[in-house]
Amino acid sequence: MRKKKKPWSRNLRAIVAFLVSAAVMSLFFLRSGFAGYIATAAVSVLAGIIAWASGKPEMSSRTSDSGKKESSANVTGTKRASERVGGQKATPSPKKEQKSYGEKIDPILKESEIALREMGRLYSTIEDPEIRSKINEIMLVTDKIAKDAIEDPSDIPQIRKFFRYYLPTTIKLLHAYDRMSSQEIKGENIDKSISNINEMLDVAIAAYKKRLDSLFENQALDIETDIDVMNQMLAREGLAGGDDFRVTHAAGAASQQSSAIAAQQKG
Repeated sequence: MRKKKKPWSRNLRAIVAFLVSAAVMSLFFLRSGFAGYIATAAVSVLAGIIAWASGKPEMSSRTSDSGKKESSANVTGTKRASERVGGQKATPSPKKEQKSYGEKIDPILKESEIALREMGRLYSTIEDPEIRSKINEIMLVTDKIAKDAIEDPSDIPQIRKFFRYYLPTTIKLLHAYDRMSSQEIKGENIDKSISNINEMLDVAIAAYKKRLDSLFENQALDIETDIDVMNQMLAREGLAGGDDFRVTHAAGAASQQSSAIAAQQKG
């Protein structure tokens, strides 16, 4: 095991070096008078300083090693502390899982999310308030069409066609509008294309609303069927139809008879 050097070892080395240098130098300069004494003293002091300074790097190295160990301990302690919150080991927060509606519906919802995000970006870059209003309307209809896939999976074929052709074409036209409207120099072709896109957006909005309405066709038929069945049941139980007429007719006859009796009494 390596022994630790004592703190006074540097001073001891300096003293020994001074004495040895003085002894050696006196052999050569002792008879040289005052100049010899001065030379002996200067060399001896220099030797002592060199011997004293020779111990400094070792202490500096030890200090550096100690500093590194302390720094490493601090980093480790900080890391361990950061892993614990309120006395419990910290755990990474779990990612929020999106609810799955099945392998047929999930892709539609994903396409809807991507399309809505892109239209939102175009909404923020296009300055024309009229076009921005149309983009907003398309986004609302798109969101409703996507949600209908959850409510009525039988509409998925029509909805899939909407997201795979009609909506991508509309977004492509919006990209073209954004690119052309940002040109500082206008021209006949640019103006004509912008006007055509503007008119096409009106057509698209009307068509998308019609598509959304058509998705409720099955539900409308179901509602009509339920109403017809209910009317038949009410009629069978004497609660609707002709019974209502007979009740109304009887009430009218009674009212007329009461009026006639009141007239006779007055007469």
